Amino acid sequence: MSALEGIRIVDFSRFLPGAYASWIAADLGAEVIRIEHPRELAKHRRMFGGDCDADAAARRRARPTYVRNKRSLLIDPGHPRATKVIRKLVERADILIEDYRPGVLDRMGYGYGEMAALNPRLIYCSVSFAGQTGPYSSRAGHDPAALALSGALSRLNGLPSPGFPGLQVADVLAGSHATIAMLAALQARERTGRGQHADIAMSDASMTLLMVTMGRHDDLDTLPPPDGAWHPKGGVWLCADGLYLCTTDMEPLYWARFCEVIGRPDFIALQQATERHAGMRQALEAIFLTRTRDQWFALFAAADTQAMPVLSIGEAMADVHNRARGMVVDVPFGEGDETVRQLGLPFHLSDTPPRSPKAAAMPGAETAAILAEIGIDAAERLQLERDGAFEDRRGERG
Repeated sequence: MSALEGIRIVDFSRFLPGAYASWIAADLGAEVIRIEHPRELAKHRRMFGGDCDADAAARRRARPTYVRNKRSLLIDPGHPRATKVIRKLVERADILIEDYRPGVLDRMGYGYGEMAALNPRLIYCSVSFAGQTGPYSSRAGHDPAALALSGALSRLNGLPSPGFPGLQVADVLAGSHATIAMLAALQARERTGRGQHADIAMSDASMTLLMVTMGRHDDLDTLPPPDGAWHPKGGVWLCADGLYLCTTDMEPLYWARFCEVIGRPDFIALQQATERHAGMRQALEAIFLTRTRDQWFALFAAADTQAMPVLSIGEAMADVHNRARGMVVDVPFGEGDETVRQLGLPFHLSDTPPRSPKAAAMPGAETAAILAEIGIDAAERLQLERDGAFEDRRGERG
């Protein structure tokens, strides 16, 4: 039995922060029903492109890790005839996850107050750019903007000039904190019998990246910006084969081992000699160019230092450690032996393992089954279809 088996989630999320939380829950056994808005699907096609070939479209749909193990209900929640369907789902749900701007679902009739009155045990999880309160709560934004608001973008790449990180940092942080909030609210409900509203902001979650810097400096207004200079706490080094090695030997014992491996024991005493660091960096850059990445890694591994090859994404997917940890999984997809590569759950529970991964089908694949489960019969479903509840009312099919 998985940890969240028996928990029901109605998931309005469209982007990674909310979808991350529902993915964790789905992998842990919760029944997750995605409310897939035809207009949002059309918007995604305009933003990211679409596939004319049905097989290619199905594979694109199945590929993302964060959509697996969920069921899809294709419906326009803003359609007048959709209200009955959504309310029936919420009545039987434990959690509702949404990532719209504050006020949008209220205007549709699915705000926290109305849904809590319908189902007092409901945990209503709102994941937004800047939260449900505060001067910026009405603003929209994606990952880099949240990092910018939090102050993290100014230091994230360690270079004098801020830049996009190239990974979804704020999205994953917000999704992780949404998961924590969701599980905490479930535990609180065990004591109180009541649900509650969980308010998660991408900008709030991003501010957790600052805690180490804040803990080391009293006056943050005088904190110098990153200058890209090297300090003896580690580095990323170009090697003879054009590949890179990362070292993090900041602790004195590891720093000494690092210096011995590179043949410069004279550097051991210079770890805090800031006036020598620029020259040391130049010397180290030249030293690392004398061997390949994997040759250096073998030497550092034998000396038990803190070194790792900078793997490409493809290399990381094939790495024996990542595979052994179950972090890379090949999920069956379509007919025959075809698979899509996904990530495993990033933690392990000894007594309640996750469910087997199931790749997502096309939007709406489970619509008929879900409607039947909540008492919407075939005739009523046909009427919903005739009235346009399953399509983009601006004219573009969902």
